[in-house]
Amino acid sequence: MDVMTAVMTRRSEQTLHGPAPSDGEFAYLLRGASTAPDHGRLRPWRWVLLRDEDRDALGRCLADEAGGDEVTVERMRAKLRRAPLVAALVFSPREGRIPEWEQLAAATCMTHALMLLLHSRGYGSIWRTGALARSATAAGLLCLEPGERLLGSLDIGTPDPTATRHRRPMEDVSGLITSFADLRSRSAAGRVPAGHAVA
Repeated sequence: MDVMTAVMTRRSEQTLHGPAPSDGEFAYLLRGASTAPDHGRLRPWRWVLLRDEDRDALGRCLADEAGGDEVTVERMRAKLRRAPLVAALVFSPREGRIPEWEQLAAATCMTHALMLLLHSRGYGSIWRTGALARSATAAGLLCLEPGERLLGSLDIGTPDPTATRHRRPMEDVSGLITSFADLRSRSAAGRVPAGHAVA
């Protein structure tokens, strides 16, 4: 699968079955994804992989935080069992000259690259945030260090082969592109908003 095909055909997959990548295959794909833009090559992130009963432990943790009754527990367990592999992304910004926003951008670039690589090998994934990204107890369960935070997780598995998927249409985004020469001409004509003047 060429890169453009992967980009145009990848979808967030709601229904995921086994198999999912093994730990070794996940690590191999992550080696590729980790070549995404990353100022300083800090790799300010790490992944925690949850399978089988591990997903139940995380589900119970989130359920306890939300109230803890059995209905909530079962609902959270079901959510965490929507895919055979749940990969939680931990953001681990490094102190130094690289601003945290650049490190966050590096983590998101890497994650998108990983999703494309998974898709190119026949796996599906979907990015999830919600309660997990806000949960202090989940952060404790997953042994986050001070300064780290959860950005969410990827549900990973094999997509339903009977689901209908359509190639994403190429939309006209030319209105989101401006040449510097055009900015200068608009500035000279007085059509650039205050505070955005071009020297």
